[in-house]
Amino acid sequence: MKSKVYFTRDLTPEKVVEAYDKLGITLTGKVAVKIHSGEQGNQNYLHPEFWKPMVDKVHGTIVECNTAYGDAAGGVRDNTESHWKLLEEHEWTKYFDVDLMDAEGPDVVWQIPNGKVLKQNLVGKDIVNYDSMLVLAHFKGHPMGGYGGALKQLSIGCASRAGKALIHSAGKTDDRFDTWKMHASPVEFPEAMADAAESVVNHFSGRIAFINVMKNLSVDCDCCVVAEDPCMKDIGILASLDPVAIDQACIDLVMNSDDPGKEHFMERVNSRNGIHTIEAAAALGFGSREYELIEF
Repeated sequence: MKSKVYFTRDLTPEKVVEAYDKLGITLTGKVAVKIHSGEQGNQNYLHPEFWKPMVDKVHGTIVECNTAYGDAAGGVRDNTESHWKLLEEHEWTKYFDVDLMDAEGPDVVWQIPNGKVLKQNLVGKDIVNYDSMLVLAHFKGHPMGGYGGALKQLSIGCASRAGKALIHSAGKTDDRFDTWKMHASPVEFPEAMADAAESVVNHFSGRIAFINVMKNLSVDCDCCVVAEDPCMKDIGILASLDPVAIDQACIDLVMNSDDPGKEHFMERVNSRNGIHTIEAAAALGFGSREYELIEF
């Protein structure tokens, strides 16, 4: 059976909630809401006001983890003190309870017995405090992964600082300063992301949902201090219980668009072998590239 992906072209906070309701799932207990908080200086990230009705709906806690990069990339999210300050500046703490899951160690180590590249994933330890997870992804491009969507939020997004280094190095090191090992091949890096994503999906099996918002469609990620401005018009909101299907649907909506900016966007995706993340995730069996797009 094809996975169901719900889609609306109306980009409002209320439509995010409606998209979630279409899924027919109730996320119970303590709900972790994974967002991208936006790097300092980034102009494209989706602000807390946009997500507020959805987070309030599930009584969720915003969760994030520290990054593997720091001053060299201009970012401030690589350590707890400056990351927390940015969360306050971007007003996440104004509207929500916020948990920087790897603020204190040790990391949670999840085994990936069938991983293509990784055999374990290092995750912010607080993740085990949650009963359910809602993954809110701003779909856009990415300097290394080609694109960022649900699968990136599950993998790089939930990994601790050491876990991010492990993914970026395709399992060679968990030391972010071991830079000569931090450049995985265009095949290994997408596969490492798929491996890490699988461990999170398995942990929350049956208690996880995904929403991708195709807005501010830049070729750069919200992790970029200086991001390129959007190259395409906004497309819409998608929701699914399948992280592979929802990312595939987003890629297809870009490719099937008549927007002239799609060539630039897809050049970024293809030059980084971005679709291989989707291919690898489907091969691991925790989602399907076959889907039914249900517009509402």
